[in-house]
Amino acid sequence: MLDLETQPSTPVDLPVDSGRPAAVRRYRGNVPGAIGGLVWLAIVIVPIYFIVVTSFRRQAGFFAGNPLALPSDPTLDNYAAVIQHDFVRYVANSVIVTAAAVAVTLAVSLLAAYTVVRGAGRTVRFVFSVFLLGLAIPLHATIIPLYYLITRLRLYDSLLGLILPSVAFAIPVTVLILVNFLRDVPQELFESMRMDGASEWQTLIRLALPLVRPALVTVAIYDGLTAWNGFLFPLILTQSESRRVLPLSLWAFQGEFTVQIPGVLAAVVLSTLPMVVLYVLGRRYLVTGLTAGFSR
Repeated sequence: MLDLETQPSTPVDLPVDSGRPAAVRRYRGNVPGAIGGLVWLAIVIVPIYFIVVTSFRRQAGFFAGNPLALPSDPTLDNYAAVIQHDFVRYVANSVIVTAAAVAVTLAVSLLAAYTVVRGAGRTVRFVFSVFLLGLAIPLHATIIPLYYLITRLRLYDSLLGLILPSVAFAIPVTVLILVNFLRDVPQELFESMRMDGASEWQTLIRLALPLVRPALVTVAIYDGLTAWNGFLFPLILTQSESRRVLPLSLWAFQGEFTVQIPGVLAAVVLSTLPMVVLYVLGRRYLVTGLTAGFSR
């Protein structure tokens, strides 16, 4: 028998694991980023706080004291005055213009985006280029020809005369977002629908429409904000008080020699509430829809 002696093994120094992941050990707080975020938050919050607080002040005591301090004698008279100045009619006009503009924009843009993604040939590319060209046309450069066109169509001082220009200027960016979103849909899904005998309309309704729902919510919020806050079109294309929308209703608090600032800010608060509610309901789709297709 062979006498085998067990040789002692050479000790090997192993790295000591501290028990923490490497990413955690290397983490350092971003102090400049935190400071910048707080500064930006203050820049955004302070004007909103000023608007809300001032809307509860009285006109007589508006210029007295610290404008950022809480009112010593808060009142709801400003909100009551806003409601008494045909506020319900202005809200109804804004709702009609915004809802109609968003509905028509989404319908036309979805059909156009689906055609661009599923179609082929120079005609489709040319049509898409025309839509993109609309992004380069400034709004203010079209006021004179737009006013002439609306008057020739006998749509001046009507809500339809506000809806059509809003739709025209909202379609280009809406088509761009929907096209980039539809391009992320796998082509195999469209091919499987075609092999099952589905028509283009059935593919659009049963496949494309459910998949682009986040993008539709995104563009609905964006186009709704644009139509709701629109001031230039109502100013140029309407004249009577019965056709005024909310941005123009602020003129009711402007006198000959002074402006009732608390009343104006109360109207601003009331006019922003519907859009805030719409944003809260669709906020989780907003970032997803805006970034869809642009990360490739």
